[in-house]
Amino acid sequence: MKIVADLHTHTIASGHAYSTISEVVMGAKNKGLELVALTEHGPQLPGAPHAYYFGNMRVLPSEIAGVKVLKGVEANIIDDEGNLDLPVRYLKKLDLVLAGLHDECLEPDNCELNTKALINTMKNPYVDVIVHSGNPRYPADYEKLVQAAVEYNVAIEINNSSLTFSRKGSLDNCREIAKLAGRLGAVVSLGSDAHWADHVGEFTQALQLVEEGKIPAERVLNTSVDRIQEYLRERKSKLKKRK
Repeated sequence: MKIVADLHTHTIASGHAYSTISEVVMGAKNKGLELVALTEHGPQLPGAPHAYYFGNMRVLPSEIAGVKVLKGVEANIIDDEGNLDLPVRYLKKLDLVLAGLHDECLEPDNCELNTKALINTMKNPYVDVIVHSGNPRYPADYEKLVQAAVEYNVAIEINNSSLTFSRKGSLDNCREIAKLAGRLGAVVSLGSDAHWADHVGEFTQALQLVEEGKIPAERVLNTSVDRIQEYLRERKSKLKKRK
């Protein structure tokens, strides 16, 4: 399966990553990627940029060194109602909105409440991808989660970092999510979750789970820039119709 995009990366703006925007883009270019998403952590995570940072991302070009650039955020879920730490006035200006659970922003709870938080987040029309939902710190009902992803047409991420550097113990949960995504027809997004430029485009472990889950290429966003753009256009189009 050929991968042309990384939809989850971080730069020094996130406060605990170690490469600049230019370095991340060149990391993508060196891996032969056509597109990279810049998705800094939302402002409630310690060290993350102020909300205005995301409003000002419009100054960045949409292509750097021949690599298409999506301006995005990894917003933090802050309660079980699925509220995020970035106001809508900023979310609506971004190309891509990821959302996920982090200990510093929402204390882990029981399976029922964690599942509720994730599903309510999917109902937010500005959220495009739910990230690293296999984190064992936040046990969830994965079948309900993937069913909701299909219902609300929100992509479920398979996070390569969860299988390598972070969120130890995620493998079995992520494997279950991948198999459910394959069986139930969910759209999948792959993210390196790179915090260092050389890790951009690293998907070895994530792709193994895609294969195990029998998820076809046409349901993996990262296999086509056109597929990514069409997915985001469709979501923004539905958003306009709701207004």
